Formats: sequence, structure tokens, C-alpha cells
Amino acid sequence: MTPASTQHEDVQHGDTRPAPGFWGSLTYLLLNFPLGILAFVLLTTWAAVGVGTAIIWLGVPLLALLVLGWRGAARLERARLYALLDTWVPMPYRSLPEGSQRERWKARLGDPATWRDLAYLVLLFPLGIAQFTLMVAFWATSLSLVALPVYFRYLPGGTFHLPSDGWSWFAVDSTFEALPWAALGVFFAALSVALTKAIAGAHARFARVLLGPAGGTPRHEDAGIPVDAPYGVNAVAGW
Repeated sequence: MTPASTQHEDVQHGDTRPAPGFWGSLTYLLLNFPLGILAFVLLTTWAAVGVGTAIIWLGVPLLALLVLGWRGAARLERARLYALLDTWVPMPYRSLPEGSQRERWKARLGDPATWRDLAYLVLLFPLGIAQFTLMVAFWATSLSLVALPVYFRYLPGGTFHLPSDGWSWFAVDSTFEALPWAALGVFFAALSVALTKAIAGAHARFARVLLGPAGGTPRHEDAGIPVDAPYGVNAVAGW
């Protein structure tokens, strides 16, 4: 079996590479912050309006749209995981029954996957904040140290003070003194790369638990869909 076919089977069965690509990982983690805020604001606002107007029945269709909206957002999140982290998450939804809308809605609301989708979108907010903070802190430290031999001379007084101007433990005012700090920055950059990929891999595994089928077993309806098919082929199932 070739490596390509092995990777094909792994991704098709909902696996992710042990270490997702660096640029995809970094992009994914940085996007989690604005997307988590957007999801949280929309969910809480829409739910508040829907519940508040349910007494006059206007809230019922609003809440129905909310359910469809978060299921649709979860589909987009599965596509984002696949595009950036090479993680294929099979559709977890039960097939909707033939019949009236009432029966179909009972099936949607009785499907645990619907509520796992909601849990994931709510948790994306605090996770996005934590991941964004870690990425900015580690990468800002790494890049500032690596570039120190270049920019220290442009600082006030031509001196770099660590940790700050008002509380200086170390002062760097020459290229020779800046070189050890640049070497430390290279170490921090390597550490930041490993941390970025590790956090992205952990998030991918977390996403498979909430966005994938219970127990990790794909729906039988999805078993015959090739991994290289457009994600929309099975994204429309069970809407």
C-alpha cells in the first residue's frame, strides 16, 4: 500500500495527521478567535430574541432558523478542518424521516449531533481566545528576539531594555550583545512552531469528538463517499 493510499484511508475514516501542516495550523488557530466571537454573539443574540418573542409565536421560526444556522455553521467548520488541518470529520446526523415537517423537526431536535454542534460552537469562543493569546505571545516574543540585532538601534537611546524601559534587567546597545538574544529567539521560534502544530492537532481531535459521529463510526450513508469529493457532497445530507 502506497503512502498516498494510506493517507487517503486515514483521512476518509476521520483521522488527522499526527502533526498538521504549520501554516494551516497557524491560520486555523488565529481564525478561531474572530470566528469564536462571531459564533457566540450570533448564538446568544438570536437565542435571546427567539425566546423573548416566542410568546407571540414570532420566536418559533426564529429559533428554528437558529437550529438550522448552527448546524450549517458546524458543516462549515468541518470543511475548515479539512481544508486547513487535513482532518476529515464524517457527517454525524441521523437521516431525516419522510413525512411532515413536524416529524422531521422532532428528528433534528432529537439528534444528539445537533446539540454537540451547539456545544462546539459555544466552546469555540473561550478556546479561540486562549489559542489566539498563546499564538500572539509566543510568536511576538520569538520574532522580536530574532530581529533584535536589526531594530535595537532605532529604539529610544539606541538601547533595548528587558523586560521593559522602566524596569531594566538587561540592556542591549550593540549588535554583539544582541546576537545571543537572537539565538534565543530562534529557539523560541522552533518551540512556537512545535506548539502551534501541537495545539492545532489537539483541537482537531477535540473537534472530531463533538462534530463527528458518536463513537467515531461514520454514518452508513457517508461510507461510500470518497475523501477527495467536494465537502458539499455529504454536507447537504440530513439538513
